[in-house]
Amino acid sequence: MLTNYKELKVWQKSYQLCLEVYRVTREFPNEERYGLTSQIRRSVLSIPSNIAEGYGRKTTPDYIRLLYMAYGSSCELETQILLSGDLGYIKAKDFKKLQDDIGEVERMLKALIKSLENKRLNPRTLESLNPCTL
Repeated sequence: MLTNYKELKVWQKSYQLCLEVYRVTREFPNEERYGLTSQIRRSVLSIPSNIAEGYGRKTTPDYIRLLYMAYGSSCELETQILLSGDLGYIKAKDFKKLQDDIGEVERMLKALIKSLENKRLNPRTLESLNPCTL
């Protein structure tokens, strides 16, 4: 059983994504400091933050709602990373890694949401779920 949100693999992966995005956006042009850089950082920070907040709410409907918000932020981030790549702000190897990592976080979020929604529909499945693997 999980003792806190930091044990969730999806939180760990999204936290690492956050660190990577902050590293990459340090190289963005200064004129983007209050534009695209700021928006990208808000989007990426929202992902692990919403996962943590949802976990802390301790009610399944609130948790699912906040996981959907995290998923929405990952889609927003993906769009901003695509734009940054097209503008030439991100090196090719960093762009590929970010795209892969965002995709993985999105898949993990979808899996966690699905497992929680199934748990709500069938309470007996609670004992068969292992959230540590999500």
